[in-house]
Amino acid sequence: MFRRPAARLRELASPFLKRGARTQTSRAEEAFRHKTLPQPFWSSTRVLAFTALTGSAAFVAGVNDQSHRFQLLWHRSNKPRYAGKTELENAISELRFALGDDAISTDDEDLQLHGYSEWSSINIDQLPVAVAYPKSTQEVSQIAKVCYKYKVPMIPYSGGSSLEANFSAPYGGMSIDFTHMDKIVALHADDMDVVVQPSVPWMSLNEQIKESGLFFPVDPGPSARIGGMVGTSCSGTNAVRYGTMKDWVINLTVVLADGTVIKTRRRPRKSSAGYNLTNLFIGSEGTLGLVTEITLKLTVIPQDTSVAVVTFPTIRDAAAAASKVMRAGIPVAAMEIMDEVQMAVINKAGSTAKKWKEVPTMFFKFSGTRAGVQENVKLVKAIARSHKSGDFEFAVDAEEQKTLWSARKESLWSMLALREEGHEVWSTDVAVPLSRLPDIIEISKKEMDDLGLFASILGHIGDGNFHESIMYNSKDPKERAAVEKCIKDMVDRALEMEGTCTGEHGIGLGKKDSLLKELGIDTINVMRNIKGALDPHWLMNPGKIMDMPS
Repeated sequence: MFRRPAARLRELASPFLKRGARTQTSRAEEAFRHKTLPQPFWSSTRVLAFTALTGSAAFVAGVNDQSHRFQLLWHRSNKPRYAGKTELENAISELRFALGDDAISTDDEDLQLHGYSEWSSINIDQLPVAVAYPKSTQEVSQIAKVCYKYKVPMIPYSGGSSLEANFSAPYGGMSIDFTHMDKIVALHADDMDVVVQPSVPWMSLNEQIKESGLFFPVDPGPSARIGGMVGTSCSGTNAVRYGTMKDWVINLTVVLADGTVIKTRRRPRKSSAGYNLTNLFIGSEGTLGLVTEITLKLTVIPQDTSVAVVTFPTIRDAAAAASKVMRAGIPVAAMEIMDEVQMAVINKAGSTAKKWKEVPTMFFKFSGTRAGVQENVKLVKAIARSHKSGDFEFAVDAEEQKTLWSARKESLWSMLALREEGHEVWSTDVAVPLSRLPDIIEISKKEMDDLGLFASILGHIGDGNFHESIMYNSKDPKERAAVEKCIKDMVDRALEMEGTCTGEHGIGLGKKDSLLKELGIDTINVMRNIKGALDPHWLMNPGKIMDMPS
């Protein structure tokens, strides 16, 4: 659990910062449907002073039992030193002069929006000192050069819907919001690819290119944008058929810590030219560079799509059926699981016209040719029946398919909307080999139910990835501790089963210890060496994925 900064640092810097223009549209309002953010404790002056006083302080302690190896690795490196008050003033002043007053904001509400998340499982009190709003790769490069000159941390911000504090600012610094970089640069329909800027929403992208007969199949939360999807190497419900983000990115334009602009490769779908730098940046959470342009593969919109819902007596029966469907090699487009609590959430949210049975349920999407869809439905029905399933209920038309699938896609937001005052939702994910999925889901579900809280399991069961979401009283330390232990036990269990601590949410601040358990200190040290080579002053989203050098 992360500690709050000391309250003694509250008075401070004179209001030397000119207020920048606020953004026109609040991302939190888009993604969370008019939730009201709490009033910020950390105003811009408080944030600036705190950052100045604590510039080089480590936010989270390193792993004690491995500290000697860590020190050996970094024996020639100094602990990162970040900008003090005067340097921050100079950096902000230079950027306003170069890009215009509206490009840099120090408005308290903007800082709160870019450092705190209503839906993240982890939040801290420290906020960024300022928010930059670039409009091009060239402007991002200018921002990076100034931040590099004054040693100001840089934190990329895209859709703002991450769940592991991926865009928080533990060392203050500059949040770089790509909201103005939201254009489709070029559609190459004959080559089946598209070039986009980082703030393009994946749903909007598919809507704009549908006349081409093509679509981009990676489908995480509805508010996700391409830049953030690259940063966390996300996936979504279609992953069982189409794979994850790393499978659909052809190349990236990246601004490095010192402002250097690189392109990771050219536009062919295959290349063996040099190191795979594209995949190096995918999943790096902005710790290696700022992605400003992405070339994505596209695929053909299926001829036919069918969506079905089927119930099971227990969560284990549903998970076992999913494992058998995958082992049989049936090419389902998507296969999702929701427990009885999540089905109750759908009913309470009223997002579909139908009232569903509140029991463990699986959502299936079938796509392809009409004959292929019919054959796949027949095969899946047979496997489901052997695991005590109920009857399949199919959406009657395309509109009902869309409504039904959106109910699954928006399940987390629906759960958040049911919160009472003072309550939060902890949502996290793991992934395990398919054969272990029934075991981990059954055990984790029981431990979660034993908490006696409003909690649920859902996930992309076709690729062994599932999520726990637990609502708890944030003002009750014992309740918070019990939830934290339940989540930690689930993650540790996944690692014992040769799984991973995160299938798609990323590491952020919340899972650094779990990543160390998963990969070991030697692998983490290789990552540190890569980061040190590309970002020697640890300016790019510091504190995420791995701890700072000490």
